Amino acid sequence: MRALICGIAGQDGAYLAKRLLDHGYEVIGSSRDAATSTFSALRQLGILGNIKTISVSLNDFRSVLGAIQQFQPDELYNLAGQTSVGLSFDQPVETLESITSATLTILEAIRFSKRDVRFYNAGSSEIFGDTPAEPANELSPLLPRSPYGVAKASAYWLVRNYREAYGIFACTGILSNHESPLRPERFVTQKIVYAAARISNGSAETLELGNVDIQRDWGWAPEYVQAMHMILQQSIADDFVISTGRTVSLKYFIEQVFDYFSLDWKNHVRITHSLYRPSDIRVSRVSAKKANERLGWKAKYGVEDTIRQLCAAAILRLNQ
Repeated sequence: MRALICGIAGQDGAYLAKRLLDHGYEVIGSSRDAATSTFSALRQLGILGNIKTISVSLNDFRSVLGAIQQFQPDELYNLAGQTSVGLSFDQPVETLESITSATLTILEAIRFSKRDVRFYNAGSSEIFGDTPAEPANELSPLLPRSPYGVAKASAYWLVRNYREAYGIFACTGILSNHESPLRPERFVTQKIVYAAARISNGSAETLELGNVDIQRDWGWAPEYVQAMHMILQQSIADDFVISTGRTVSLKYFIEQVFDYFSLDWKNHVRITHSLYRPSDIRVSRVSAKKANERLGWKAKYGVEDTIRQLCAAAILRLNQ
């Protein structure tokens, strides 16, 4: 089996590449400019030498089609695009182009190639918007509250349309938040973890955060990429929500992180209203019941497990 992973340089791309290599796949990984990318996540996992890296511009039809025709992948995973909800408010055009337009380009290239390529689209639970009561599932309405959520919702509908109109084996994994040590520090979870680790090491810094009352479902990224692979192994193409099924507040996440380092977070955190987003999801609850029943996938790691592993990794990295 041969897989092409677009966006292999990121957290999910690296973990997915490792899983596919472990399953005997030949893995080709793309980034916009492979010659200048450090592929640091692949290096950390010790797998860069086992992957052929190529340059592909996902908004360039010829570039995508050329990669499909040259390497003839059996599976194509699109994990590329702008990944920050907060940044999407500052860069809405880039967000829509890198997510929605890129997804359309890939789907068109697959259709034009006439190859039997199985396509995975990286979706997000952000498409559901606020779900404070019943957890959202695959049949819930889409009510995104950010340019990122809008872009992911648009890509989701494109995938469904190409599946139904052209018979392409195209699926979306609608993933809740998922973390790992490969996350950059610009993500709020890693921002919290590394600040707490530095403070426990003697730093006098104060951590500035926005709205800590938001509630999310946080899982462990290596588990979530297992679900991505399993989605493309089904006999019928379909979409699946992937989550732990448990939602907690960001305040709880902060408390647990600082508790790990025997610190009281209230002594080291300042709430800064300028960091609030223009609009935000207050509560995100999603159900992975369909994935549990149809894929046989169920999260083994909860938010506390994830926090412990993030904190342990941060300590190791700071000591090194």
